[in-house]
Amino acid sequence: MSGFVFSEKPIEIESGEGPYLYSQDGTEYLDFGASYAVAALGHAHPAVVEAVQDQVERLTYVQASYPVDVRTETYEKLAALAPGDLENVWLCNSGTEANEAAMKFARNATGDSKIVATKRGFHGRTMGALAMTWKKKYKAPFEPLAGGVEFVDYGDADALAEAVDDDTAALFLEPVQGEGGIHPASAEYLQTAREVTAEAGAALVFDEIQTGVGRTGTLWACEGAGVVPDMLTTAKGIANGLPLGATLCADWIADADPEHGSTFSGGPVVCAATNATLDALIEEEYPSHAADVGEYLQGELRALADDESVPVREVRGQGLMIGVEVKRGANRVLRDLALNHQVLALPAGRTVVRLLPPLVIDREDADQVVDAIREVLS
Repeated sequence: MSGFVFSEKPIEIESGEGPYLYSQDGTEYLDFGASYAVAALGHAHPAVVEAVQDQVERLTYVQASYPVDVRTETYEKLAALAPGDLENVWLCNSGTEANEAAMKFARNATGDSKIVATKRGFHGRTMGALAMTWKKKYKAPFEPLAGGVEFVDYGDADALAEAVDDDTAALFLEPVQGEGGIHPASAEYLQTAREVTAEAGAALVFDEIQTGVGRTGTLWACEGAGVVPDMLTTAKGIANGLPLGATLCADWIADADPEHGSTFSGGPVVCAATNATLDALIEEEYPSHAADVGEYLQGELRALADDESVPVREVRGQGLMIGVEVKRGANRVLRDLALNHQVLALPAGRTVVRLLPPLVIDREDADQVVDAIREVLS
């Protein structure tokens, strides 16, 4: 008996430390995927390990209707760190659950049902979130999905203005599209999104599941554009490897008192990991570090792309969320990087190599990856 959903790689991982993973045969790999941006502080971060061990010894789980100090601390930290006035916090177990909740909360608060989402967008694999996800291959086997979703071209402000109307409950946007190929939105586009949703009485939802927690150079990507949504969803790196998602909401969303729940909402052990992760991110200034190292890495990759002998079409990204569009299949490049250069990265479509390293990497790590990509592509 074996797992049947994931196609397993020919590398069996035994342990990790910082930005490195180690296979059973002792080979060291530089982890530039961080398991889809999950290991924000790197592997086995001491503060997270200590927090989890301490909490397991005291209390593993109790349902969220009973207050627990560590869960209350998570609510307070997220409310304090949220952009603008998004002080109402719903905790769950993953990004797709956070988006499902946001979809329900928007429909409940507005009384409307239409959802506007974007082409190339990705919001999760459960049935509601999947309905807002663009790519047909993810959806086709499971249709019919939830109705009432309209897709528009990403980055097209006029299309947003036309699609968001009085029947719209919510507009879902990624400030930087991840699965869709690493496409950053302009500040003007996100500002237009804020204006048209406010005018229509619809909720603006920023999906920051991949962009959040410092990855793009600010704690939340929307901060770079100076735009505050009505809801922000986050997950992945927020608990540095343990499963936690969150939906941060404005008062007008929370005051509508949505009927919602989850058995494992805000488990104490996961909250302990979240609190330690958020503390380390802020105290050690990892968002600004991501901006600095990300700017350096993108500059080196763009210099590589300027070499006509290296088949790179474009380098896109913000902070340490970077896409390298290559002129051959990305999966072939990724396999070569892993097996011959001990660098682990991710695809974002058929032609984009996606780099989502732990925020703790330094310029030497960046140089190692650039050199490896140069060798593979040359």
